[in-house]
Amino acid sequence: MRIRLKQHYVLLALFTGMLISACENDINKVKAIAAADATKPIQRTTGVDMIFSDSGVVKARLITPLLIQYDFKDSSYQQMPKGVKVLIYNPNLKVDGTVIADTGYNYDKTQIIKFKKNVVATNDEGTTYKSEELIWDRAKKQIYSTKNVLMTKVTGDQMTGTSFTSDDHLKNPVFQNSTAIIHVDDSLTQ
Repeated sequence: MRIRLKQHYVLLALFTGMLISACENDINKVKAIAAADATKPIQRTTGVDMIFSDSGVVKARLITPLLIQYDFKDSSYQQMPKGVKVLIYNPNLKVDGTVIADTGYNYDKTQIIKFKKNVVATNDEGTTYKSEELIWDRAKKQIYSTKNVLMTKVTGDQMTGTSFTSDDHLKNPVFQNSTAIIHVDDSLTQ
C-alpha cells in the first residue's frame, strides 16, 4: 500500500510538472503569436478613392484597388501593393498632374506618399517623369526622387538625372548629374 501511495505521488508530481511545463510553453506561444500579430495589417480596404484637401480646397485624389493599413506603436502607414493613381488638382479643380505606380505608401504623420516601381508622373503640359521611385512631400509641396529619372517633354526633348526635385505640380524641375537630348528646329538657324 505504501509503495502504491508513493507511486501515486510520483505520478502526481510528474503530471503537475508536465502541466506547468505545458502552461509555460503555451504562454511562450501566446507571446510569440501576439508579437507576430503586431506586424500584421489592421485593416484591408478595396476600391479606395481618397480625397486630400487643405482648408477645404481639394488638392489631390488617390485611387487604388487595395489599401492595407498598418499601425505600430511609433508610426502608422498605408500600403497600396496593387497599384496606385494620384490626380493632382489646381485651385480650379482642373487636373494639374498625375502619378501612377505599381506600389505606393502613404505616411499620414509626415504627409509623405512614396511611389515605387514603374512610376510615371505627368504634369498639365504633358511632360512625363519616369523613375523607379518618386516621393511626394505634401507638407513641403515637393515631388522628388533620389533614383534615376527620365523627363520627356511633348516636343521629344529628354533629360535624365540621378535625382531630381520639383514643386508638387511637376513644374521647374532641378536635376542632379543630368544629361539631355534637345531637338533643334533647323529652319530657325538659317
